[in-house]
Amino acid sequence: MKLIVQIPCYNEAETLRSVVESIPRSIGGVDSIEVLVIDDGSSDGTSELARSLGVEHVVRHTRNRGLAASFATGLDACIRLGADVIVNTDGDNQYCQADIPLLIEPILQGTADIVVGDRQVRTIPHFSQQKKRLQAIGSWTVRMLSGTQVPDAPSGFRAFSREAALRLNIVSSYSHTLETLVQAGAKRMAVTYVPVRTNAQMRESRLFRSIGQYVQRSAATMLRAYAMYQPLKVFVGGGAVVALLGLVGVGLFLFYFAQGNGSGHVQSLVLSAVLLIVGF
Repeated sequence: MKLIVQIPCYNEAETLRSVVESIPRSIGGVDSIEVLVIDDGSSDGTSELARSLGVEHVVRHTRNRGLAASFATGLDACIRLGADVIVNTDGDNQYCQADIPLLIEPILQGTADIVVGDRQVRTIPHFSQQKKRLQAIGSWTVRMLSGTQVPDAPSGFRAFSREAALRLNIVSSYSHTLETLVQAGAKRMAVTYVPVRTNAQMRESRLFRSIGQYVQRSAATMLRAYAMYQPLKVFVGGGAVVALLGLVGVGLFLFYFAQGNGSGHVQSLVLSAVLLIVGF
């Protein structure tokens, strides 16, 4: 049983040592543990530091392509390197790597394809109340869209079986965390979660510039993923809404027509007819 821990990095030279040195090198039921660093076009010597720390595999993007692309590059490399289990963690030392054995246990037991580390966001002291509320709303939305029960959808601390990694296809340019859950739900993968610990904050998140941008991009990612993996529900539901608006318009026209005032509402009838055609 081969485990590879992948670490997507962008200018993480300041924190990478703490991450790499805290990764367990012996876990029951695992024959070998290797580390893969994905350097997403860093300019601070992240790749060189990774090699000096004894990291077995380093993959480098020639330019910054974003977290989702780094995650996808990592999965592809792990599969190519023969990983049976893949753990994704962050290069900012947010997660407690000592919890990796807990994270992979459901996969080793054969009860899960994907395991998400639940940070128990409500207990994280450096998260603002606004961020906690937004993450709770986002996680609830992902649960509704994906049919999974993961309480911490944005968590990037995850374990994947080889089979799950082979079935995932990342198309988002923003973040993989939301898309993979929607996709896993659509593909009927077994998804579970385990409580994990977090470390003290070492730097501000660089994934988004503002709360508004985070909400906008997360919503767009979820809607795009849902439309891609559940197209029938999206288009049937959307068509039904449009057709319903058309029926309401026709009903209003008939109401005015019955009162002898239909000639003043012909434009509304035409618009309603268009909505009905589009909806059906």
